[in-house]
Amino acid sequence: MRNKLVLLVTIAVVLLVPALASGTLTEVGSVGLPFGTPSPVGATAKTGPTGKKGKTTSKKGKTTSKTGKTGATGATSTGGTTGTGPTGSVGATGPVASCPSAPCEVLSETTGMQVKAGKYNAPTTIPRNGVIVAWAIHLSAPNASQIAYFDQHEGGPAEAGIAILKQTKALNYTLVAQSPLVQLQPYFGGTAQFPLANTIPVQKGERVALTVPTWAPALAIKLGNTTSWRASRPKHTCTSATEASTQTAQTTAGANVQYACLYQTARLLYTATLISTP
Repeated sequence: MRNKLVLLVTIAVVLLVPALASGTLTEVGSVGLPFGTPSPVGATAKTGPTGKKGKTTSKKGKTTSKTGKTGATGATSTGGTTGTGPTGSVGATGPVASCPSAPCEVLSETTGMQVKAGKYNAPTTIPRNGVIVAWAIHLSAPNASQIAYFDQHEGGPAEAGIAILKQTKALNYTLVAQSPLVQLQPYFGGTAQFPLANTIPVQKGERVALTVPTWAPALAIKLGNTTSWRASRPKHTCTSATEASTQTAQTTAGANVQYACLYQTARLLYTATLISTP
């Protein structure tokens, strides 16, 4: 499987922004990186410890598994399921994204924010004032039938961008800024990094989230209860069968949204490059 990479030349970026040349370069959200290598298509999936067989499709994303139906997974069941079958594992080099194994699990129609990664709390928090100059995403490699399925049921071709959020109260966050959306399919099966033509000013304490209006195969699963993320979905919808295909992405600047849904054992595979101000 060939990786495709959009290169960001850090030195060139710094030269283009002389005032930031003495700033600190930080990869926000890079805990546990580099990312692992997507696992190949393996044997028929087995029922995992967090899922049950059933007739309904899990909420954390859709699955195209033909070896068995995915059941509800309780508190961890939206945005890319953790229900059945070992589709990937944490490799020696870092977390591994799901797909094309069955079930193929993805993030769908929401804005997601990593809130814990092992011993690290809020790993995508901005550590210092500065500017975001690029962002990166690690993508699995769904097969043609899986891509067609998600395109049809999750609003169109895979795309994503980053969002800068400011916490206002408890689980409420205001959208401060966002990057342009990027079509992801050309980069399936690898890690892509996207430099920003217009850098995004950020303040210490703000969060970097991943906005996915359609779907993105950028989810690592079965990582244990010490890994979790939140979605911009309202309370009491976290295990709804239809919520995973309901548009909840936070895309309106200044809007305040509650990130009420917590999903454990899974990780969103994205980072952002920060140049701090001196």
